[in-house]
Amino acid sequence: MFKNSYPFILGVDAAGYVDQVGENVTHVQVGQRVMGYCMSLGVDKPAFGAYQKFPTVFASLVAPIPDDVSFEQATVLPLALTTVAVGLYHPDHLALPLPSTKPAPVNKTILIWGGSSSVGDTAIQLAVASGLEVVSTASAHNHDLVKSLGAHLVFDHKSSSIVEDLVAEFSRREIVAVFDSISEPETMGPISAVVERTGPLKVGVVVPPTTPLSKNFLVSMSLAFELLNERGKEVLDAVWGTWVPEALASGYLQFKPEPVVVGQGLGSIQDGLDRLKRGVSAQKLVVRV
Repeated sequence: MFKNSYPFILGVDAAGYVDQVGENVTHVQVGQRVMGYCMSLGVDKPAFGAYQKFPTVFASLVAPIPDDVSFEQATVLPLALTTVAVGLYHPDHLALPLPSTKPAPVNKTILIWGGSSSVGDTAIQLAVASGLEVVSTASAHNHDLVKSLGAHLVFDHKSSSIVEDLVAEFSRREIVAVFDSISEPETMGPISAVVERTGPLKVGVVVPPTTPLSKNFLVSMSLAFELLNERGKEVLDAVWGTWVPEALASGYLQFKPEPVVVGQGLGSIQDGLDRLKRGVSAQKLVVRV
């Protein structure tokens, strides 16, 4: 999806102390504890990669974190917030109502597949902050986590009846969209089977489909850097500029899933990537730099 120049520095989630600020930056100060989304993939500039001691971050993608929140906890959010903000709110994608810490119910429902993943956890919280009811999927042992984030109903994605269960639930609700926080063939397949029977729906995905899907599966693939284009500015300001600081200060936004520290120093990054490739559930792998 990205064609970046070599050598390159990867990594998108970061949290730490502010070392320097641009002359027009006023919402954070040197020495302040913050989290931020590093946009190296989107802008093709290694300085913006998180896998280094002093990454550069666009000020609009930085937010202060509460004093009682560790840097490890804070790193679970930036990628998820940015990815979900584009997918749910960008006018070229699902274009849902913007979030609020005091949302008014809109009497509509979204299906969020993969509710216990890092992206899924945040998608649930943002969707609830938009006044939507959330139906989600997760392994049975993660149902309590997903419900604690605001999901109204959670289905076991491993169940042999998952398609039938969701078709039945769709018949009782006004479903406005689907957001697939995993976006693999194993998740798109069941979603495709559901919408084949229930009718056309926009489905937000974060990875391009690689297998045939129902004509009713209206693909809406979002990329984080779309927040920086002109059509994404309103979403950027509403989410990172307003909602995130308010939600963090009030405790409305939870730092989920739990971080798991896999090592200290840049040399531990490969270990973390190898572990991620083997698969994790309801966890975010973190390296202390």
